[in-house]
Amino acid sequence: MNKKQIIEKVIQKKKYSQLPIKDVEAAFSHFEKRQVSDEEKIRLTRELLHKVFGVFTSRKILSPKDKDVEWILRKHLSTRERLPYYNEIYKRILKTLGKKHISIIDLGAGINGFSYNFFSKLGFVVNYTAVEALGQLVDLMNSYFKKENVEGRAVHLSLFELEDVKRIIKKQSKPRIVFLFKTVDSLEILKRNYSKKLILEIGSMTDKIVVSFATESITKRKRFYVKRTWILNFIKENFKILDDFTFGGEKYLVFEKK
Repeated sequence: MNKKQIIEKVIQKKKYSQLPIKDVEAAFSHFEKRQVSDEEKIRLTRELLHKVFGVFTSRKILSPKDKDVEWILRKHLSTRERLPYYNEIYKRILKTLGKKHISIIDLGAGINGFSYNFFSKLGFVVNYTAVEALGQLVDLMNSYFKKENVEGRAVHLSLFELEDVKRIIKKQSKPRIVFLFKTVDSLEILKRNYSKKLILEIGSMTDKIVVSFATESITKRKRFYVKRTWILNFIKENFKILDDFTFGGEKYLVFEKK
């Protein structure tokens, strides 16, 4: 099989059928030249995609029926960890803006759009845009935004489509804040050092960027010590750090252009 045929085979599995081709190609690139069978390349590519995308999502979340927002947030591993701390997290991120009408662009959002009401509780009017690779989660968020009549939308897009990501950011009114919650590690698994390029290119068009990292194992609830000095030093060298804090097994770094 050629590359195109292998990619098509990978996405024949339902859970990967709504992933952008860019993400599937990035995963496949790790195994393209390996001296193994095409079937093994397909298996390894799917395994890597599961590591990046599937680990956070349960099947229940894709058919929530009439479940409430809190139930949905508890079914996604990242938002489950964040749920008890959303008020404190958003208050800390948004406290120095000086404006109540803001735009948030949430890159690699997962289902974080379901936390929209926490902005309202803090008195902010937010134009919220989620950029997410898993099409199933995009549909889920857009359905919620429509039902609740909130000013939000989710876009089905790979973060490797950088020019499209930048166009989305530029279209939003100022002040603009970009979230990269637990996204850097996933990007790096697929393409090394891409996070630096992404952050550097969007930095000039944002008022704040917020990057977060896991400080605990999601499933075993054990602390682990990954220093991530490569990205932290990069941010310190190229941006002005405004805040650095931790809530519920997640470290947040808030920064702006110098």
